Parts: sequence; C-alpha cells; structure tokens
Amino acid sequence: MNTISQEDNVYPLIPLFPLGLVLLPHMDLPLHIFEERYKIMINACLESSQAFGIVYFNGTVIQKIGCTAEIQSVTRQYEDGRMDILTRGKERFVIRKTDESRPFTQARVMFFGDEAESASADDTVLVADTLHLLKALDRLSGTRRDYQAMAELSMALLSFIIPALDGFTPEERQFFLETTSPRSRLHKCKAALKTVMQRLQLNAEIRTAIGGNGDLKALMTKAGISTD
Repeated sequence: MNTISQEDNVYPLIPLFPLGLVLLPHMDLPLHIFEERYKIMINACLESSQAFGIVYFNGTVIQKIGCTAEIQSVTRQYEDGRMDILTRGKERFVIRKTDESRPFTQARVMFFGDEAESASADDTVLVADTLHLLKALDRLSGTRRDYQAMAELSMALLSFIIPALDGFTPEERQFFLETTSPRSRLHKCKAALKTVMQRLQLNAEIRTAIGGNGDLKALMTKAGISTD
C-alpha cells in the first residue's frame, strides 16, 4: 500500500528540467523541446497549465536551487512532436526530494522569496550608479533601453532584470538566484557590470590586435592566457 508522507503534503511536486543555464525570475527564456521525455513533460504542463522547474546542470552537478518556468506560448510545433516554447521565470525553489516515477524527473520543492529590507537613502544612489554602468556597457554593444523606466522599477525586480542580460555567466546568475537580499543583488549587479564591461573591452582590443593594430601577446597576458 502506498503511503503519503508528511513531506508530500507540505511540499508541492513539480516537473524538473535540468539545463546548462540559469533561469531568473522575470527572465524570458525560449526553449526548443526535442527529447521524448521532455515532450511528454511539456505537454503535461500545457494540459494542466502547470509551471516546471529549471535547475542548472554544469555537466557534473545539478544545483538544488532553481526557478519555475511558466509557459507563455508555443511558438512552433513540429510534425514529430518537437516544439519551440517561450517561458518566463517566476518562483525560486529548493529541491527537497526527487521523484522518478514518470518518464521525466519531478521534485518536491520548497518555494522561497526575498527577505524584508528597510528602505535606505543609499538605495537611490545604488540604482543610479548601476544604471550608469549599464548605459556605459550598452554604448559598447550598441544597445538601447528605456533607462527611465528601469529607474522606476523596484530594487528587487531590477536586481533580477540586469543579470538576465547577455554577458552574465551561469555561475553568476546562480548567485543572483540564491541571494534573498535585493540590495545585495544590486550591489553584485554593479560589480558584475564592471566585469562584463572589461570582458567586452578586452574582446574588442583582441579583435583589433588580431587585425594587426595591437600587441596581441600583451593582451593575452592581460587576459591570463598563456603565450608559451
């Protein structure tokens, strides 16, 4: 006889999708679904209007903290059952227990949110400094955004939107996913934007050097790449 544990009553069961990327709340993520088990999973989610969980898999370790993905739309369906979907990150969770009773992995999860933080006079300066760095980065990449609209967002939302932009590594995004202090996340955004900008500047310098207009060996040394 099957028994239902107390944990089963407390923690909801959701489908799980390990991927080589990190999904953040409010982040849009297009996915191409081609494996048979994930075709089954996504169709089940569509039928029940259920979100599924995405967790970062680096090829060796699956992280315990992930984010649910709500299916916004099916953008294309193929004759063989494959599909393209657009998802959006919603809630963060911690895996309590996995379940392999279906063709795809499921997990009992505990959802969590941000800790309460009192407003600080320094928050306005932090937001302004972070957006100033984002503008500088965008000038390098030729990107345009509505910075005024971004300045009016809550610190919690802004601290997820920025690391969802191109240039952040999965490991960096995992830090943002796990951090429950919006202020700490935004401080990390500020520091990370400087790092991303340095990466872009160095890449541009290397491209120039490869074109014959710079010292490639010196740039490789600067980047920590051995030239021996």
